Amino acid sequence: MSHDRYENPLLTRYASDAMAELWSARTKHGLWRRLWLALAESQQELGLDIPDAALEQMRGALDLSDNDFALAAKYEKDLRHDVMAHVHAWGDVCPAARPIIHLGATSCFVTDNAELIQTRRALELLRTRLVRVIDALGSFSEQWADEPCLGFTHLQPAQPTTVGKRATLWCQDLCLDLEEVEHRLARLKFRGVKGTTGTQATFLQLFGGDGSKVDRLDELVRAKMGFDASYAVTGQTYPRKVDAMVLGTLSGVGQSCHKAGTDLRILQHRKELEEPQGDKQIGSSAMAYKRNPMRAERMCGLARFAMSLAANGDDTAATQWLERTLDDSANRRLSLPQSCLAIDACLLIYANVAGGLIVYPKVIAANLASELPFMATEAVLMAGVEAGGDRQDLHERVRVHSRDAGKVVKEQGEANDLIARLQADDAFAGVDLTAALDPKKYIGRAPEQTRRFVEQVVAPIRERYRDALTGDAGELKV
Repeated sequence: MSHDRYENPLLTRYASDAMAELWSARTKHGLWRRLWLALAESQQELGLDIPDAALEQMRGALDLSDNDFALAAKYEKDLRHDVMAHVHAWGDVCPAARPIIHLGATSCFVTDNAELIQTRRALELLRTRLVRVIDALGSFSEQWADEPCLGFTHLQPAQPTTVGKRATLWCQDLCLDLEEVEHRLARLKFRGVKGTTGTQATFLQLFGGDGSKVDRLDELVRAKMGFDASYAVTGQTYPRKVDAMVLGTLSGVGQSCHKAGTDLRILQHRKELEEPQGDKQIGSSAMAYKRNPMRAERMCGLARFAMSLAANGDDTAATQWLERTLDDSANRRLSLPQSCLAIDACLLIYANVAGGLIVYPKVIAANLASELPFMATEAVLMAGVEAGGDRQDLHERVRVHSRDAGKVVKEQGEANDLIARLQADDAFAGVDLTAALDPKKYIGRAPEQTRRFVEQVVAPIRERYRDALTGDAGELKV
């Protein structure tokens, strides 16, 4: 880390070392060399004159040294072309291979195929991160399945739910995201050996017009690089719509993180839930008493950044001219890695928060009790009718008492006295108003729904990704 120049906070503060390494120059250029080796090996297998010595030297120099990077940088300064700079640098290390490195290929053979591999690895890592958060939220949901709390619609008090049921909503969003990540991984293909404009003309020339050998070359390289399929046709690049779809999927994860993070910030404001706090954590440099939801806030900020990057993918896919244009290159060097890094950071934070959420049942109960008299009015009305009252008369009495109780709360800052008003009204003399204030009367099937969700949705995910729930979970940097 340099203290004299800007460093990307995604690398220095937020994302995991694993994700940063995945998108590193060493990983990228190491993949380029492996792709060139796979191409040369396959060309030899199909009869081209590729010397064994060339392949041996290539196999012995797949991993780049610092000197290799310095040499490539020197070449690029003169050549102004990063791929050719690395071709020359590797040729210096593997002199026997110099004549055949990159034979028949265009730059996108290494750049695009390598990025597809990096994208696949990134999605696999994010899938693991998703599973860990789903697991944590599933456990939290079960633990608090029966705890009544005030529900909200329009951010206004509404019919009660439970703490655990609310958490299943956050968890379900991530389960849907997991399905999307799985779908993207299943549909991600290899660009393959397609040539300068996707016609494979150069490879057809190399094999003397034998199209079957060109097809076989594509198949061999694809298999060596671990893919089951290639895109049927391409221009010079793989379809940039693929990037748009991946960035859209990552934006979806960001949306889920942002929604949950916002909910947690609201609930911490109400003092009902609280994200974990370090013993020495400072909430404010001025207000020493503060316990800010800084992790949820950070998650929202990073998620919003990742969500904004989806538009980059859309624009790039829409503005590719004919067989390709190069204005995608600089943009994609930023948008693809940084979206993955931002979502990686979001899910690390989310797992940390979900695994350490603090619940304050007494505050939750008090907040619910302050609004419950209003929630109970429908039940009180029905009980009054059952006791022999006139429904329309009782409705008007409830309306007037509710209005007056609301004024006491809003204008005088006093406690909700609606029940006391109803108790003093002879029309409700036959109604057990105390029983009407049992919050469990109003949570419906929330506990059952919560347990069923964990059993039917979370448990199969835990079973399918059992290995993802063991090993290093990744640590927050700050």
